[in-house]
Amino acid sequence: MSRAAFVSYAPLNVPKPVAPDVWIVDGPEIRMSLGPIGMPFPTRMTVVRLPEGGLWLHSPVAPDETLLRAIAELGPVRFLIAPNTLHYWWIADWKARFSQAEVHATPGLARAARRPLPQVQTLGALPPAGWADAINQLIVAGDALTEVVFFHEPSRTLILTDLIENFELSRVRGLLMRTLVRLGGAADPDGKAPLDMRMSFLRHRGALRAAVRRMLAWQPDAVIVAHGRWYPHGGEAELRRAFRWVL
Repeated sequence: MSRAAFVSYAPLNVPKPVAPDVWIVDGPEIRMSLGPIGMPFPTRMTVVRLPEGGLWLHSPVAPDETLLRAIAELGPVRFLIAPNTLHYWWIADWKARFSQAEVHATPGLARAARRPLPQVQTLGALPPAGWADAINQLIVAGDALTEVVFFHEPSRTLILTDLIENFELSRVRGLLMRTLVRLGGAADPDGKAPLDMRMSFLRHRGALRAAVRRMLAWQPDAVIVAHGRWYPHGGEAELRRAFRWVL
């Protein structure tokens, strides 16, 4: 078995508190197919307990029995969220365990998905009633990727997926991988959307700028990202830094 490309954020598959009613779960490394090559990525899920007690799971990671039990102990799983067309692979596995959960996915995923999905409700510009009293959202559309961004209002936590990637080079194994991370502009402490993704927004800069300004208006404190070091505080400053290429 080849060695992992990243030093993990251990312990894996364990809910870690971020704020009251907010947790992250760092999952195992996966390999994404990008054209003819496979690129490794660490994974991260965000869990929010809603005011009525149900759980909202963002970008679920690969499940194992220990994690499934730990999540069930936090509350009943009500919503499974596929926030973009890359972060959906394990949705069906979670749905098989928590059959009562609703699946909500980014626009376009139903036709782009490479594995069968359960019945999906498409995310829109406004949050549905099931989480509108705690979580706001907006759609950020690009040519290569459309991502739905979420904001947990009680804790002022912004939940992103790939719009910011922030890999700590000390956790990246191998000169080639470190070079790719640097060239892509996704290296901590100056992580941002990787270069290919920034290129996909060239025709959508105005809409992206408006979306970033709306995120700033939410005045986030914490910013959770799916790949690399996330930001427990100073969220507004990190957003201005990471999106300076479009502001």
